[in-house]
Amino acid sequence: MLASCALALGALCAASAAAAAGYPDRPIRLIVPTSPGSTADVVARVVAENLGKALAQPMIVENLAGAAGIPGTRQLVSAKPDGYTLGIVSSNHAINPSLYKSMPYDAVKDITPISVIGTTPLVVVVAENAPYKTMADLLKAAREQPGKINYGSSGTGSVLHLAGELLKSKAGVDMMHIPYKGGNALITDVMSGQVQVAFLATPSVLAQVQAGKLRALAVSTPQRLAVLPDVPTLDEAGVKGYSYDAWISLIGPAGLPAGIVQTLQAATARTMQEPAVLKALSPQGFVAQGSSAEQASQTLAAEITKSQALVKAAGVAVE
Repeated sequence: MLASCALALGALCAASAAAAAGYPDRPIRLIVPTSPGSTADVVARVVAENLGKALAQPMIVENLAGAAGIPGTRQLVSAKPDGYTLGIVSSNHAINPSLYKSMPYDAVKDITPISVIGTTPLVVVVAENAPYKTMADLLKAAREQPGKINYGSSGTGSVLHLAGELLKSKAGVDMMHIPYKGGNALITDVMSGQVQVAFLATPSVLAQVQAGKLRALAVSTPQRLAVLPDVPTLDEAGVKGYSYDAWISLIGPAGLPAGIVQTLQAATARTMQEPAVLKALSPQGFVAQGSSAEQASQTLAAEITKSQALVKAAGVAVE
């Protein structure tokens, strides 16, 4: 029996090595399940250009947006596990299983995690002429006027929505949620004051904050951001233990051979430290990683667990 197991394992390893031996020898399709210009899309295009160089094959980005990334990811999980169709997923991938009553795929079993590309810190913003000069001002007003202050997000169940729900829970405040279909209109309405406050991805609002069109009250990460050194963390601003950001990972369909995963992960880790990549993404607040495949799996599991609690607390569900 032991001999049979050893033979089977050896055959599996040999097959994996053989699959990776000439890989890649043609262009790689990279599915991005968000719209062009989104944070995930911007990051994906920078990574695809440079990862393609590391692999000596072009990576062709294909946007398949809609429904919190589900249609695009569904195509990815249906692809042949040969390393020539890969995908980008973000925090929504971990949120969707708790948000949607029915999913066309299993968010864990139907994918192969390759690497966490990096994370996108969130920033709490208000209009530049808003009465809230600090996070303490906002929280004080929210406590004095329960349910009167509104906060916007890019959609029900989105990472921006759950960031707000986590704030409500940890700070003990009640604010009204206003969901948008995407972030651009939300940013415009925050600047005009129609929406009083919002969590937004740092790359999407950094220019407006630096230009003085939006006021940043706090950042969502445990440490301050190099691009916004004067903006306190939520923990520093009195919301003890607050930590929440968006993440972006490279994945393949389930069954991707270990040898190909190793090739892709190693190339991704190198790519995320390339000066050209850091120069393009770091000034926007993106934190490059290039984690191991094991760490990517652990991140996904932890994020699914965290999202389950936040979705339940928010009391939201989508058919």
